[in-house]
Amino acid sequence: MDTTNIKWDDKCLIPTIIQDSISFNVLMLGYMNKESLDLTLSSKEVTFFSRSRQKVWTKGETSGNKLIMQSIEIDCDNDTLLIKASPLGPTCHLENYSCFKTESKNIFSIITELENTIDKRKVENANNSYVSSLLKKGIKEIAKKLTEEAGETSIAAVTDDGRVIDESADLLFHLLVLLKSQNYSLKDVMAELKKRRINQ
Repeated sequence: MDTTNIKWDDKCLIPTIIQDSISFNVLMLGYMNKESLDLTLSSKEVTFFSRSRQKVWTKGETSGNKLIMQSIEIDCDNDTLLIKASPLGPTCHLENYSCFKTESKNIFSIITELENTIDKRKVENANNSYVSSLLKKGIKEIAKKLTEEAGETSIAAVTDDGRVIDESADLLFHLLVLLKSQNYSLKDVMAELKKRRINQ
């Protein structure tokens, strides 16, 4: 990214909008100075300048809820940055997905929430969790369940029994579990689809 044309404000800062790279939810607004921007570009971990503390800080440096930069661009006036990032947990300090409460209502954010829950179940290994029990059984059982859900979705469509949406939800959920069990996410699938579209 060419930083030479940035129009810094009178305090040598630039407002920076953070957007989820998958759901396109707005996650937060922060400010960057030249140092924090350079650190973000080099490390890919979104780093800001705190106006209250007057210091550079990396998002999630204490909580672990980092923002991994996927892309960055500047607006037409060269005075605002837009960063698309992968959130490693809640973005808001109140443990909310976004600092803007209404953003959790974006229909695509449910994917991120489900993936975050699956990641937690992998670590927690809770006895009363369906996801934990499925992950414990291993990839063969997960694949078997996914095949079962795919069959039920197909049957619902063919028989027009009114369950195609319910079965599709089950299918997508179990696909997310399978992907996470293999250390992938839906983002990897979307990237592959994007690559195929470009090559078509």
